[in-house]
Amino acid sequence: MKLFFTIAAFAFSIACFAQQDTAWVAPVDSNTVIVNKDPRIDLLVKKQAYINDITSRGNKRTDKGFRLMIISTNNRDEALAAKTKVYTFFPDLKAYMWYQSPYFRVKAGNFKDLKDAEAYQRRLNTYFPKGVFIMKDVIEVKPSKNNGSDDDSQP
Repeated sequence: MKLFFTIAAFAFSIACFAQQDTAWVAPVDSNTVIVNKDPRIDLLVKKQAYINDITSRGNKRTDKGFRLMIISTNNRDEALAAKTKVYTFFPDLKAYMWYQSPYFRVKAGNFKDLKDAEAYQRRLNTYFPKGVFIMKDVIEVKPSKNNGSDDDSQP
């Protein structure tokens, strides 16, 4: 009886195929991909790339320079008040505030020359008696309009 079940199981397993034999199936080139897309997509991509190029062209450029450290505190309200005071009394200075755990820091200005930073430091010391400090920083520089040597200038 055991022999009969063994032979039946063996015969049944031969009849069952786990995979299809690929020898008699036509070969398919697996290195190609067919993409069906609307040709207007290419036009939209080119248009968006052009818009991105135009809008980012004249924006922020950076260089080495100086900024004035106004306040470094762990109280957010103090930092916001200092930034507001800078904008109120010195509208020509740009103030920057960021959080660097656990302190809120406020810096002002984009000074290329140390003498300009020192002049503003003396003026700001009257509004911030705890002290205003000059720090080396990466500043934002507006590109000059008369400089024609830029590679990305539009013809």
